[in-house]
Amino acid sequence: MTDLHRLTIKELSNGLKQGDFSSRELTQHYLNRIAKIDPQVNSYVTVTPELALVQADAADVALHAGNAHPLTGIPLAHKDIFCTQGIRTSAGSKMLDNFISPYDATVVTKIKQANMVTLGKVNMDEFAMGSTTESSFYGATKNPWNLNHVPGGSSGGSSAVIAADLAPLATGTDTGGSIRQPASFCGLTGLKPTYGRVSRFGMIAFASSLDQAGPMGRSAEDCAYLMNVLAGHDDNDSTSAQHPVDDYISNLNQTSIQGLRIGIPKQYFNVDGLHIDVKNRVEDALKQLESMGAILVEVDLNMVESYVPTYYLIAPAEASSNLSRYDGVRFGYRCENPQDLNDLYKRSRSEGFGEEVKRRILIGTYALSAGYYDAYYVKAQKVRRLIQEDFLNAFTQVDVIAAPSAPTTAYKIGAALDPVEMYLGDLYTLAANLSGHPAINAPVGFDQHGLPVGLQLIGNYWSESQLLSVVHQYQQTTDWHSQRAEIAKENV
Repeated sequence: MTDLHRLTIKELSNGLKQGDFSSRELTQHYLNRIAKIDPQVNSYVTVTPELALVQADAADVALHAGNAHPLTGIPLAHKDIFCTQGIRTSAGSKMLDNFISPYDATVVTKIKQANMVTLGKVNMDEFAMGSTTESSFYGATKNPWNLNHVPGGSSGGSSAVIAADLAPLATGTDTGGSIRQPASFCGLTGLKPTYGRVSRFGMIAFASSLDQAGPMGRSAEDCAYLMNVLAGHDDNDSTSAQHPVDDYISNLNQTSIQGLRIGIPKQYFNVDGLHIDVKNRVEDALKQLESMGAILVEVDLNMVESYVPTYYLIAPAEASSNLSRYDGVRFGYRCENPQDLNDLYKRSRSEGFGEEVKRRILIGTYALSAGYYDAYYVKAQKVRRLIQEDFLNAFTQVDVIAAPSAPTTAYKIGAALDPVEMYLGDLYTLAANLSGHPAINAPVGFDQHGLPVGLQLIGNYWSESQLLSVVHQYQQTTDWHSQRAEIAKENV
């Protein structure tokens, strides 16, 4: 069967239950594609064929017994930021190149409990710091739509494996847009849930008050299947919320587009740097939603100019604290022949971390230092509260807020954007992390060069079902989510 990779998650689930193919056959199919195609894409850091086939055989037993989960036997790839017992967990860094995790992240545990199949761990920006996956110790991942372009980041490996049909689903993490922006760049659907909706236990920390795990797939329906596994309270995570979990699949048609009030922030569509193709495709999608009965309402979000400076004080400050544990003593990279303890610290960290990580550690350490803590970090937290209030005020007028997911389509690899220019590319995604709101990317077309464009919808707290439902219904009337890059069309 050469076309298994073209099936939706629902079709794969039904096919496995009906015995049209086994999990072992499906898993081997993906392993064959990875071996043939991934050398061009560089999406996988570690492929786990032996583990995958063992898990596939166990899934086939469960399927045969008739008590399987809807995702039993379906393969997926993990972003290499989730600890996986007995498997290298690198976070894309030389610092953790030799780290074999002794335990599983809660996300990994839940996926194992559903008898899903782990194909391997995928590439990412080092410690999730970046927007292109070029900062990875393992080299840049390529965008399957054009191998000369980046897939976005930091979850670039997660987006690339799906866009190239090297996995039907993937886990991602989103600290400042790292699910939504790569989903936009690769023509996928990606959901950043409400902060606390998915456990962060075992997810290597970048900025603890911003990091959130979520699903990536081709469609809202595919993401809903994975959200049914991922969501829920976890006693191991003190930031995990005790809030009722929806059945995201059952709720896919719950939200009526008729009468749905979609907020259009005028500040978002008058930003310098918003590419005309992106603006036009997003506006086309909004017109489509309007034709389905949605009401477009102009809203004011007055804190837009504060998003980037606020985020790039809080996130590096938290990164500086979280990454202080990598000192060459307990685990991870250690320099050779240190002269003394200071030399061990200095050389282990300077040799083990890449340039972008070191840049953010320096910024964060400065912001937290005596004399600057109140002037920078505390002030940024106060502004963060104002950003949250700005959104809460908007949600008294509308049901969801629309925006581009990124101001441009995918950059060329090695485009040598300076760091500040790269940071400004996160303008549309940062706010949902600062405020903790859920947000989703949906593919809505292509630019003049054939690169995907994404629409972002931001919802009020705990409205993941609503976001998935709106995008699902949009995807019933469009086919952008089912378009395939040329490299994905290869039959292997």
